[in-house]
Amino acid sequence: MPDGSSTTHLYLPKLVTVLHEGYSFGALRKDAMAALTVAIVALPLSMAIAVASGVSPDRGLYTAIVGGFLVSALSGSRFQIGGPAGAFIVLVAATAARFGVEGLLLTVLLSGAMLTLVGVLRLGSLIRHIPHAVTVGFTCGIAVTILASQLKDFAGLKLVHGEPGPLIPKAAVLAAALPTVSLATLALGAGAVALIFVVRRYRPTWPGMLIAVAMASAAAIWLHLPVETIGSRFGALPHGLPMPTLPPVSAHLLLQILPAALSFTLLGGVESLLSAKVADGMTGRKHRSNMELVAQGVANMASALFGGISVTGTIARTATNVRAGALSPVSGMMHAGFILIFMLVAAPLASFVPLSALAAVLVVVCWNMAEKAEFVRLLGDWRTAAVLIATFGLTLVRDLTTGIVAGCVLAAVFAVLRRGVPEEGD
Repeated sequence: MPDGSSTTHLYLPKLVTVLHEGYSFGALRKDAMAALTVAIVALPLSMAIAVASGVSPDRGLYTAIVGGFLVSALSGSRFQIGGPAGAFIVLVAATAARFGVEGLLLTVLLSGAMLTLVGVLRLGSLIRHIPHAVTVGFTCGIAVTILASQLKDFAGLKLVHGEPGPLIPKAAVLAAALPTVSLATLALGAGAVALIFVVRRYRPTWPGMLIAVAMASAAAIWLHLPVETIGSRFGALPHGLPMPTLPPVSAHLLLQILPAALSFTLLGGVESLLSAKVADGMTGRKHRSNMELVAQGVANMASALFGGISVTGTIARTATNVRAGALSPVSGMMHAGFILIFMLVAAPLASFVPLSALAAVLVVVCWNMAEKAEFVRLLGDWRTAAVLIATFGLTLVRDLTTGIVAGCVLAAVFAVLRRGVPEEGD
């Protein structure tokens, strides 16, 4: 079977290619098992990412269902799994805090249109050429920022004046709130983190995150622990998807959200193509980058219409999909269906989930997201170290877009200077 190298330029979803080649019942069975595995992983993650992003957990589920289905149905990769991603938490939270949920939905809608345009104009290859040091730098920066944002719920801290967005003021406020720590909340969160790592160490095929969230919920109920839950903060989850609605649009608001939409577009393109590239490395196949960006764009626009947040290709869930034996995009489509079934049947159970357990899930995500060994390796060369530290530092103290732009500019300057200096022996 060809690896797809000869068709990477096509605007054709991989689903169409798969169906044209012939799709058997045996393939459907394998895809269904992989889909169930990924849905079990995606379920707690989708809610945790939504809560950390400053919106209700149901919006994370809407994103995984609507966005996840369309990403796979239209994807330029056979194995891509779409949904809410940890990398977007900082951007989504800042946008929601500034413009409200309606402004956030419009931002997601606009970024989806931009991603579609980037794909149509065949600019996917440009995104793939972002320097590796920049990618590692902003990924580690995002991980640290997300980790800081989870400390309040993880330890049950009580803040008097709210939690600042920027990292340094946030750290000062959290440090001042340390005397208010809830030992029950902290113990529940720490126990969930420990359980996730233990399961991953001794039973790597088991859904550690879901097990940890379920055990934490059971402990909170049986021991009558005074901890905040999804139900106490957000109320009950709905039993299905809402009707699609266009968020309010005005020229003034569009101009205000444009910088945020550009940031969403840049990060969405980078994350989705990195995820597709990871799947290529695991399977030996080649994705269609421009078709992938079109799929991501359409999925984001649809997610916004259904009240969801940003959608992107998710590296961990895509890798899980491949390891679970998926053969086609049908797996990703079915994973969205399984999450929808949860909303229809078992949504009331989510009300008992402690927020500290969801924070614990994201603490583990941050640990995995930060490419620690690669960060240290890149420090070995002064040029890559400069690019890495500039990207990492500016992502922490300013924002993601500033970090990426500064890192790319610095890398370009070094590349030009390097070409202008003749090598020894020339």
